[in-house]
Amino acid sequence: MTDYHRIHPSALRRFLDAQSSAGLVLMGAAAAALIIANSPLGPGYEALLHLYIGPLSLGHWINDALMAVFFLLVGLEIKREMLDGQLSSWSRRVLPGIAAAGGMIAPALVYVAFNQGASVHGWAIPAATDIAFALGVISLLGSRVPASLRIFLTALAIIDDLGAVVIIAFFYTADLSVIDLAAAGGVVAALIALNRFKVRRLSPYLLLGIVLWVLVYRSGIHATLAGVVLALTIPMDRTPARPDSETKSPLHRLEHFLHLPVGFLIVPIFGLANAGVPVLSLPAEALAAPVTLGVALGLLIGKVIGVFGFSMLAIRFGFADLPAHASRLQMLGVAFLCGIGFTMSLFITLLAFPGEALLQSEAKIGILAGSFLSGIIGYAILRWAQPERSKPAT
Repeated sequence: MTDYHRIHPSALRRFLDAQSSAGLVLMGAAAAALIIANSPLGPGYEALLHLYIGPLSLGHWINDALMAVFFLLVGLEIKREMLDGQLSSWSRRVLPGIAAAGGMIAPALVYVAFNQGASVHGWAIPAATDIAFALGVISLLGSRVPASLRIFLTALAIIDDLGAVVIIAFFYTADLSVIDLAAAGGVVAALIALNRFKVRRLSPYLLLGIVLWVLVYRSGIHATLAGVVLALTIPMDRTPARPDSETKSPLHRLEHFLHLPVGFLIVPIFGLANAGVPVLSLPAEALAAPVTLGVALGLLIGKVIGVFGFSMLAIRFGFADLPAHASRLQMLGVAFLCGIGFTMSLFITLLAFPGEALLQSEAKIGILAGSFLSGIIGYAILRWAQPERSKPAT
């Protein structure tokens, strides 16, 4: 590696390093939440989340406002990767796209196999992959995992995030307010106009983004989606001239600014606020309830069937190639890591079962159990798997 690349690492390398470290912080936040919720501090923990600060409770500020910033970063990453990154061409999209589709379909089917009636509404909970957690596990393995697999997992998770955004928009939207939705459409039109007139200052976009968040919150669509819509209107230059911030496009500047606070503050706060399940106070049957089993097995088994199975079929029929220097066993390990569905799965749980404390707790137990087992198995496979050996020249 040259001195230049050590001083100026690629955007993808910075992204992977930040996400890996953030995943380790998120693991600590989730563990702390579980300990607090099952200790004498548990009642105070719950009371704090229900404490009102202005018009919203602390829990709602975290889940509706702070997570809108998380979704803003997700939207920026999706746009960048689609226009000038690992998803910028069809050849690069094929394998992670097929794997992501399988990784959403199969877990949903596994969940539905265990759940009918009202609880079927949680079918999308195991369909999400937590990129920070998954890359955090991979970071523990160092050079044992080829760079091509890290890139494959990153691209898959970004497509998966896009799928989750679409699912939230279409399946977890309450009654709509036409007036607020029309006003939000006007704000989006103004954001597009700023883009078309090549306004490069971020402040006008961010100010309109706040207005958009308020209107979307009032409209009945989940407010976090305002972050994604805002991201898609931020201007982006395909190739920034130099690595200094003055020459980067608005999208690159905003993405660079948000990575650390989102990864090391917002997402861990979300995990701390939502991973605290009072397991000790739940009825014993909750541990084997249909929602618990559907979510846990959807993540643990459904993700592997979908990601690994669909990938192998795509490779077998010539639609895509195996990532460079990676073996099929390593692909299986990565497929297990895709079963870590922490952040987005917890978020969809809140939308699927609003006001249903028991169902939320059952889903969270399933998320924690399925994610933990998936992470352990994926780590073990990747720890011992050997990379694909190059064939000798003939």
